[in-house]
Amino acid sequence: MSKVVLAYSGGLDTSIIIPWLKENYGYEVIAMAADVGQGDELEPLKEKAIKTGASKIYIEDLKEEFLTDYIFPTLKAGAIYEGRYLLGTSFARPLIAKRLVEIAEKEGAVAIAHGATGKGNDQVRFELAIKALNPDLKIIAPWREWNIKSREDAIDYAKERGIPVPVTKDRPYSMDRNLWHLSHEGGDLEDPWNEPQDDLYLLGVSPQKAPDKSTYLEIDFVQGIPVALDGQKLSPLEIMERLNALGGANGVGIVDMVENRLVGMKSRGVYETPGGTILYTAHEALELLTLDRITLHYKQQIALRYAELVYDGVWFSPLREALDAFVDVTQKNVTGTVRMKLYKGNCTAVGIKSPYSLYNEEFATFGEDEVYNQKDAEGFINLFGLPLKVRALMEKKSGLR
Repeated sequence: MSKVVLAYSGGLDTSIIIPWLKENYGYEVIAMAADVGQGDELEPLKEKAIKTGASKIYIEDLKEEFLTDYIFPTLKAGAIYEGRYLLGTSFARPLIAKRLVEIAEKEGAVAIAHGATGKGNDQVRFELAIKALNPDLKIIAPWREWNIKSREDAIDYAKERGIPVPVTKDRPYSMDRNLWHLSHEGGDLEDPWNEPQDDLYLLGVSPQKAPDKSTYLEIDFVQGIPVALDGQKLSPLEIMERLNALGGANGVGIVDMVENRLVGMKSRGVYETPGGTILYTAHEALELLTLDRITLHYKQQIALRYAELVYDGVWFSPLREALDAFVDVTQKNVTGTVRMKLYKGNCTAVGIKSPYSLYNEEFATFGEDEVYNQKDAEGFINLFGLPLKVRALMEKKSGLR
């Protein structure tokens, strides 16, 4: 019997894919659940996968690798998709796909299956990573093959086979959770006119329910990577967990947006990214202090392309590796401490210091100084504005003005 490795979450889609693969392909199904910080969601998966028909399940702890090899490089790049989305689902997929390929090779499997729909981005992210890492593996995407057309059909399919699922027709939200974020899609959110309900949030509270008192914290960075909170050195996982707790308690990091999917349609999602929002805001503030103008501005252009690569699933590409090399050079002096203020959904850098600061008070002061001759500005403006002056003279001479 040929083997297939299934990306398994225990959710609605992957729960019914196990029997579907056996019924339609006759494969032995090996499930793989990636622990990228879902919390207690993983506890019942081993028993559930076996009862549903899997011959074996791997539950892989990928949290540290997720942080150091996927989240932190994206953070250093400053990559944000369409100005708002911090890419929480996007950069988890290539890591999961990488482990799927490794297990498939270990088990001698001929195929990998996933539960991404034919309308979403995740099918692209999974499959591009698999193709990049092992092009000989067959890829099975049931949502592009079976007769199930909706989540309601999927719920009915599960009930017919006695499979418990974590969603109901009354609350049909599709959620994806990891160390970085929690996304919500579907249900009443499909209408962009509908405001998200307060009971939607699971990583924190709405800004209205956050405390009336500000929370302050300090984050230490070394070469663009967070290493300590309030002077205490912590592991990447500890930093992320503490920031998620602090940010969530203060209503930080809630984004409600309509985004442009890679497959051509617009979709509406509500994202909770409390700790990630704090880190992005702090990192950006530190870069403003330590990067020179032309490097900072060029890096901001690179961040847009980097975000598109991550969103589009092109993680395992020479271009992403090349951009990482550029970003790493820019981060050599992004070392220092940022003091953050959290208050009712707001996240603000209120203090920055660095041994590599390019801010010089002697030059920047509005008071009297002895290091900057203001008369020098006249010559600079004359030279900088010379092309504009020459053009204006030409237009005047030729009668264009």
